[in-house]
Amino acid sequence: MPARSSWKGFLKLSLVSVPVKAYTATASSSGEIRLNQLHGECHSRINYKKTCPVHGEVANDQIVSGYEHAKGQYVIIDPEEIEKLRSEDEKAINIDGFVSPNELDPIYFSGKSYYLIPDGPVGQKPYGLLVQGMTEMKRNAIARVVMHGRSQLVLIRPIDGLLNMAILNYDNQVTKPVAFEEEITKAAVSNEELALAKTLIEASTPKKFEFDKYQDDYTAKLTQLIEKKVAGEEIVAPPIHDQAPIINLMDALRESVAKAKKGEPEEVAASEKKMAASVRKPARGAAKRKSG
Repeated sequence: MPARSSWKGFLKLSLVSVPVKAYTATASSSGEIRLNQLHGECHSRINYKKTCPVHGEVANDQIVSGYEHAKGQYVIIDPEEIEKLRSEDEKAINIDGFVSPNELDPIYFSGKSYYLIPDGPVGQKPYGLLVQGMTEMKRNAIARVVMHGRSQLVLIRPIDGLLNMAILNYDNQVTKPVAFEEEITKAAVSNEELALAKTLIEASTPKKFEFDKYQDDYTAKLTQLIEKKVAGEEIVAPPIHDQAPIINLMDALRESVAKAKKGEPEEVAASEKKMAASVRKPARGAAKRKSG
């Protein structure tokens, strides 16, 4: 568990109040490699200094926050003054209501999430009760909270006995698909093309999805590059395997299905047979009209 929580307060549902601590769900030891900016001539590291046009460089403890209420005129806002403005409700995660797990489109997720952990023994039972209730009823919660000086809309969901709180974008912060409708032309699709596409999708669907098999290959390659550069080795680019472009869509689908068959021949063959049968099978109404 991380040493420090990102937020402390209460998770509130009506009159039920659960003391919780929020820990970021992003692992700090993810192995990400950060490259520094250097001067191209001497390779000295580039520094970023905070300066005042009157007094030059300024230390962090001399910097305050202010709002420009008129041109060149600021009113100073102290963090303690902002803290005094917070009501008791703003020190809590207030649940507005519950939704089914698939009711909210992933497009609204901002990418930031936290684990909510009960803060002290008194929070254990109501926390566990809420987790169990939400799990058995298959419900997620929509809530509001003030974090990092901003009012946030969040989704709370039970995951493996814990509550996860994902920060959401507000509706007006998300670009809707309708914004791109002029870019899409509805294309005519034949039954055979659709059948092959479905066969390919079926063949590319694993029996069990294992997310942990996906690793950060770029970081691994970058690590090897750095090690070779430090050791003074020559960097050689991997060979490029030329592949003839396939212009025809049907050819591309057939070749893709054939390639997928090599991995799971029995499953793909059965899926392809099923799809082909659905293409050849006439509609009942059509069969009756023909016989009549």
